[in-house]
Order: sequence, then C-alpha cells, then structure tokens
Amino acid sequence: MRKLVTWVDIPAVDFKRAVDFYKYVLQTELEVFDCGEEKMACFPNGEGAISSAPGFNPSENGPIVNFDCENDLDGAIGRVIKMGGKIVHPKTKIEVEGRGWFALFHDSEGNRLGLYGF
Repeated sequence: MRKLVTWVDIPAVDFKRAVDFYKYVLQTELEVFDCGEEKMACFPNGEGAISSAPGFNPSENGPIVNFDCENDLDGAIGRVIKMGGKIVHPKTKIEVEGRGWFALFHDSEGNRLGLYGF
C-alpha cells in the first residue's frame, strides 16, 4: 500500500530547541541542513522535516500530524512533558476496534500534533 502522507513540514522558531525536542520525544536521529535563512532537520525515511524559514510560523490550530509511537505511547507522552511540551488531549482509546490510542500535544514551538500507538 502506498503512503498517503508524503511529507510533513513542522515549523520552528527556535530551530535547535525543536530539533532537540523531536529527537528526544521520538527517539530518532534527524539529518540537519542549514541553508542560511532556511534550515531543515529531516525525519528518517523521507517523511518530513522540522523547518525554519521566514514567514513559516508554528500554530496550534493547523492540521494534526500523528506520529506512530508503536508500543511506547506512554513513554512518548512523558518525553513530551520532559522536553517542555504540553499534553492538550490525554491518552484516549480510539473507539474503532483495534485502532489503538492517541494523545494530542503542543510541541516546544507551539504546534499541535498527535501521538499514536497501541
């Protein structure tokens, strides 16, 4: 099956803080590119990036991007809080059978995103 999401850009004002936040919360490495005014820290497997560019600002009301935490949803929630993020919707069971759990959070930059797991 093809991926339905091809790329996600998550805006950051404080680029280093945002990169540190996502590396820790998702327990993954990000490849950083610095092009002067524009910076990107790419997620593995070409899924998207943390991006810093003039006029590209964080928002808590934009689309919800959900990160797959597999069997470590509780751990990811704890790491969000430890890194200065805020849980804005607690861990909640998805009503459709076999679909797992989710939580919504604000990241270190103020973006609203989701965590998904079993």
